[in-house]
Amino acid sequence: MLKRTLAVAVCVALAGCNEKPAAEASAQQEQKVEQTQVAAAAISYPITRKGEVVDTYFDQQVADPYRWLEDDMSSETAQWVEAQNKVTFGYLEQIPFRDELKQRLKTLMDYEKVSAPFTEGDYSYFYKNDGLQNQYVLYRQKGEGEVEVFLDPNTFSADGTTSLAGISFSEDGSLAAYQISEGGSDWRKVIILDTKTKEQIGETLVDVKFSAISWFGNDGFYYSSYDKPKGSELSAKTDQHKLYYHKLGTAQKDDALIFGGSDEQKHRYVGAEVTSDARFLVISAAVSTSGNKLFIKDLSKENSELVTIIDDLTYDSSVLDNKGDTLFIVTNKDAPNKRVVTVDIKDPTAKNWQDLIPETENVLNISKGGDFFFARYMVDAISQVKQFDKSGKLVREIALPGMGTASGFSGKKDQTTLYYSFTNYKTPSTIFSFDVNSGDSVVYKESGAKFDPALYESKQVFYSSKDGTKVPMILTFKKGTELNGKNPTILYGYGGFNVSLTPSFSATTAAWLEQGGVYAVANLRGGGEYGKQWHKAGTQMQKQNVFDDFIAAAEYLIANNYTSSDYLAVRGGSNGGLLVGAVMTQRPELFKVALPAVGVLDMLRYHTFTAGAGWAYDYGTAQDSKEMFDYLKGYSPVHNVKAGTSYPATLITTGDHDDRVVPAHSYKFAAELQAKHQGENPVLIRIETNAGHGAGTPTSKIIEQYADIYGFTLYNMGIKKL
Repeated sequence: MLKRTLAVAVCVALAGCNEKPAAEASAQQEQKVEQTQVAAAAISYPITRKGEVVDTYFDQQVADPYRWLEDDMSSETAQWVEAQNKVTFGYLEQIPFRDELKQRLKTLMDYEKVSAPFTEGDYSYFYKNDGLQNQYVLYRQKGEGEVEVFLDPNTFSADGTTSLAGISFSEDGSLAAYQISEGGSDWRKVIILDTKTKEQIGETLVDVKFSAISWFGNDGFYYSSYDKPKGSELSAKTDQHKLYYHKLGTAQKDDALIFGGSDEQKHRYVGAEVTSDARFLVISAAVSTSGNKLFIKDLSKENSELVTIIDDLTYDSSVLDNKGDTLFIVTNKDAPNKRVVTVDIKDPTAKNWQDLIPETENVLNISKGGDFFFARYMVDAISQVKQFDKSGKLVREIALPGMGTASGFSGKKDQTTLYYSFTNYKTPSTIFSFDVNSGDSVVYKESGAKFDPALYESKQVFYSSKDGTKVPMILTFKKGTELNGKNPTILYGYGGFNVSLTPSFSATTAAWLEQGGVYAVANLRGGGEYGKQWHKAGTQMQKQNVFDDFIAAAEYLIANNYTSSDYLAVRGGSNGGLLVGAVMTQRPELFKVALPAVGVLDMLRYHTFTAGAGWAYDYGTAQDSKEMFDYLKGYSPVHNVKAGTSYPATLITTGDHDDRVVPAHSYKFAAELQAKHQGENPVLIRIETNAGHGAGTPTSKIIEQYADIYGFTLYNMGIKKL
């Protein structure tokens, strides 16, 4: 009966289908379930060649039969990718409502989306997507003049896979340097423009990675990169991020190396920012997510020395602003939830720090604008915003429209109007203008999303993990949903790298909710929702806490009749892909569908790839110690697929150009599953070609991906018709 109710509701949402008598619908449902099982059992997976590679860790031998798949440039791997996609898309094409989902996603995403404006020089800039454009277009307007296109990334490539990956303006707005990403790659090109004429200045910089751009007047800018490696293997140099200065009118090969050239200055992540008064260069250097060193250089003095602010990788610190010789620093040193301190440049070391905005029980994120600071606290992952002046005096708490995420509140020092957005899982993002003096908020731009939030509810619950830790989770679903254990549910999580999952609207999530689905987001340990200790509690030899938190979330949903194992899917990407891979191999019976995306799945070798070396703080490495090796091997998804086990219906997704979490992780996991899985559930891999880790993915590909993900999920939950 519930399946029929869901099917009718979905049909209405997708603009029409004829309701059949209950008995007829039920009979057809059972017949289609049987047909699906036969079809799933009949899948003929590509044969994946097994090699004879064996590694030795602390006298223990570990076979790695699919090592050859790590060479993502080989013709054999390319043939394997083609064969896997042929099987996967052949299966997905059988889903009778795949095109309906695609059309509904297209409709939900087809509305004008506009960013908050920002001021650079004489112009106000903003991003806009007319609806289904593959990439957002950057517009500008001078005063009340005509709006014009400044940059249109849709013209960068024919298929929309080259994206605008960032832009930085000089302080007076006359110059801009923008980055482009081709095929989703983390390696970027930098193009410099005269903003008045929009003509390119000088040559295009290449092979720039994980870099901000910070201008020094109109003379040039600072940027960061690595020595680009060949292939996927890590060399010593690729673990050394370097800071350069590019002077306009000179060749990139002549750029000055500022920091990172010596063994003493060797760090995985190096970044720099010039203060708004162009007086100081602030350099941050880190080896992982554990913390960073902080240095400062006085650019007003020729050949000034680099001064150390903090030389301890245990803490996260950054210079927020300066006022003359006074620095404003945000840090979690002696304050796991962060605080703002002041110090004089003459001796900026931690012993001289004075609290300006003390630590509270809630995690602090902070921005500046209009000569004020805006403290955005996370209260159980929900935003609370307070305005402070630069003496540390509380000006006001800013009233928000409800429980959700507020972001923005940033701008130049002389601005009196700032902008912020507010959203949650069921509320499309609304942009507000904010008067820094009066505290008045006014709606600047309402969302045009074709989605009615009044039909849905979103609530926060707290559940107990295996060790008794209380974990928050936000559940969103259609009002009136019957808690009968038969609601298709996606449980989403991340749990790592100090990343906080805060509520935000997505048209793709809206499409799931429209199907009568429940969308659950768990704020697991390893994230940053409760500060440094919450993050640390999900790292290295405490990583199992993250998986336990996620499993407990699933058990809560089942125990409270939101869903059952037959209707529960787990989804996560990147570190969240590891999360899904771990829980589906530890508790395969708990889930009906598993959706690991661009996951870190080989925990013994992740650090041998170019992007993986900086993840050791969260994961540890197999070379650290026998104890660490045993721990990693104990949960590594690639190494914990057991022969003869029935795994959930699995759709692994990755991109063949992903140079952050290389696709070999997903390739090897798919090969292991297909070789050892025993059962009728399909275990497939969907490999997006000419795509990377996810950033800059064109709208057309997003629609196709989610139609396949939702189609696969519902189909394997027994839903045969929408």
